[in-house]
Amino acid sequence: MRDFVRRIESATPADRDRAVDALRALAILGVVLGHWMVTALVVDSGTMHGSSPLHYMPRFTPVSWAFQTLAVFFLVGGQVGAKSYACARARGESYGRWLRMRMARLLRPVVVVLLVWTVAAGTMLASGADQDTVRALCKLVWSPLWFLAVFAVLTAATPLVARLHPLWPFAVVLITDLYRFGLDAPDGFASVNVAAGWLVPYCLGAAWARGDLRGRRTGWVLLIGGAAATAGLVLLAGYPAAMVGVPGVKISNLDPPTLAVVTFGLAQCGAALLLLGPLRRALRRPALWAAVATVNLSAMTIFLWHQTAMIAVTATGLLMGGPLQGLHTVPDDPGWVLARLAWLPAFAGALLICCAAFRVHERGRPRRNSLVVRERRPARAKAAPHV
Repeated sequence: MRDFVRRIESATPADRDRAVDALRALAILGVVLGHWMVTALVVDSGTMHGSSPLHYMPRFTPVSWAFQTLAVFFLVGGQVGAKSYACARARGESYGRWLRMRMARLLRPVVVVLLVWTVAAGTMLASGADQDTVRALCKLVWSPLWFLAVFAVLTAATPLVARLHPLWPFAVVLITDLYRFGLDAPDGFASVNVAAGWLVPYCLGAAWARGDLRGRRTGWVLLIGGAAATAGLVLLAGYPAAMVGVPGVKISNLDPPTLAVVTFGLAQCGAALLLLGPLRRALRRPALWAAVATVNLSAMTIFLWHQTAMIAVTATGLLMGGPLQGLHTVPDDPGWVLARLAWLPAFAGALLICCAAFRVHERGRPRRNSLVVRERRPARAKAAPHV
């Protein structure tokens, strides 16, 4: 382990902003833990269906505030995307080559998880499995892919949106919500918020890359202003308090993104900017940096396979004589929450197995000028900006 830590430390350029990697790792792990805590697979009369403790216990809604970290991921994505495109232009690379390099690591692991689960679903149906159960499992695995589709579109549009002020997409979200809720417009009209809502933190990230978000004042303004606006929208305008989708609820803050989830994301972005200094100081420790770098090397694999890991543990529990509390039961009491917390190490262990099996599809072949540590060996490259 010490040798591994030394290798990562020696492979890291001196000017790499480790705090950016830490924010990405925190965002991914927040999504994973959030899904594990607010998603339940309930076994009822031989059929498995999805549920959520937030539906039965609204008092646990603050959990969704802690683990809904998508805005931070888009913030980091905008910062890294804008900076990498600027570096590519400086090297004389074409837009097409830059986009292929950005999309490769994103799309390879997505294709793999789609193929594996297509085969798994076909096998289960051919063996006589309940169709509703198969549909619930596939939805659990495939539904988070919407986020990657949006991220891919925004990445491809980086040359166009890199200098777009975040107030423009924010205004689109505001007008859309006024039209949707104030004039009772068709819900289909609100689909424009799928792009506009996440474009707000992405544009903030691009502004960060340009050096426009200097000083802690910006972070405090975003944090306090975003939190106050979110509180006002929830308490006075009737927006849902949960920042994730809840089964059975008529309005979701995520499908499509509402003004409340956008203002909440602004508060998260402000908190992320305020954390940069403490994270940079903490990540001077080689062991902590090695952990962050390891998560980043498998970030896509972790995101794509964490639901599969939960499903694997759930299925194993049934074979061991379930239904088991916190794993197959209705999430309608605090006992379920405590039991689910006890199951988290099992989910993490299954996810480690998935990462060991599928991370190779995320990494691909090391590029000649790569700055990433691959296969426990440092890449040989000159120091360069974070890309």
